Amino acid sequence: MEIFNAVILGIVQGLTEFLPVSSSGHLVLLQKIFDVKEPELFFDTMLHFGTLIAVFIVLWKDIWELIKKPIQPLTGYIILGTIPAVIAALLFRKPIENLFTSAQFLGICFLITTALLISAELLYRRAKNTTENKSLSGMNWLDALLIGLMQAIAIPPGISRSGATISGALFRRLDRDSAARFSFLLSIPAILGAVALHSKDLVKDLISKSPLPQGFEMVTVSVTVAETATATEAATTAASFGPLAVIIGTITAGLVGFFAIKIMLKIIREKSLFGFAIYTGVLGVFILFDQLVTKFIFS
Repeated sequence: MEIFNAVILGIVQGLTEFLPVSSSGHLVLLQKIFDVKEPELFFDTMLHFGTLIAVFIVLWKDIWELIKKPIQPLTGYIILGTIPAVIAALLFRKPIENLFTSAQFLGICFLITTALLISAELLYRRAKNTTENKSLSGMNWLDALLIGLMQAIAIPPGISRSGATISGALFRRLDRDSAARFSFLLSIPAILGAVALHSKDLVKDLISKSPLPQGFEMVTVSVTVAETATATEAATTAASFGPLAVIIGTITAGLVGFFAIKIMLKIIREKSLFGFAIYTGVLGVFILFDQLVTKFIFS
């Protein structure tokens, strides 16, 4: 069962981290449906590490260009795009923590994702023949700031980080390929921040619980830095994962994340976001109906 849980959590993390359907929203929903506890801190950190490796593998050319020439506009745009989410997480830490624990607005947040995806797709198509699209080299600071603000909006569970940032890029008339690539590049400091934040709490846990019992008992909500930065105090106990489960979960998250990025890049280049919008819309309506009427899951 431990290996099975590790694989399931790895699949959920790897898939929903990059598809515009909200990884944190799905985690909260799974916890409510199956009464699943959050993964332990060390395991959650390794899942994020697995998805980070996937980003580096898929976008290695873009990342290598940034490493070779770190002082360039794109580096500044990534930094600028990260700042709004960090500020929002610090300013609204407590209210956002409550959103993760209560899931009060989960249905509404999924519907916000739907609205963002539909509006971005429609506006992009409407302006397709009237305005020239921009590539990454044609970006400016206002583009990066707006996309960063969209990432900040995506802090609550149910609002997709990748969906919001891709929508923001399309709003600013970036071409579809550049919109997806910048969104995934922007995920690097987000995931790095999540790993760093988890590592910091893990060190605290090691200090506060010495000698360390078998399996780490500290857990946290599995979300991106914009989300995890607000959820560390919501940690609760969960069953421990052994070394083999951690390894399998990390590999699973990395492999699924690799294919999720590949799929998303292909979809954004060749197809539309309407399929994801329909999915999050149906899910949002289902959750709202249960929250307001049936109360089977959200009692």
